[in-house]
Amino acid sequence: MPVRMRLTRLGAKKSPFYRIIVVDSKCKRDGKFIEQLGYYDPTRDPADIKIDVEKAKSWIEKGVIPSDTVKNILQKAGLAVSASD
Repeated sequence: MPVRMRLTRLGAKKSPFYRIIVVDSKCKRDGKFIEQLGYYDPTRDPADIKIDVEKAKSWIEKGVIPSDTVKNILQKAGLAVSASD
């Protein structure tokens, strides 16, 4: 079961709000997920980011691969993520 860390979209039309989740890579974007790690709100200035860093670190240590967008968000939150997939 390949597991990924990615975003799921919430919010109204033209007002996106994203949750950062851990999910089986075969599931749909807004489908069932394993665990929620935080959220990302790009509509605010500056963008509002809240992540449980300890949970994110533990998932990455277990081999979860973050998507490119989540990798950038984690780096903004202060978590060093390696560039290799």
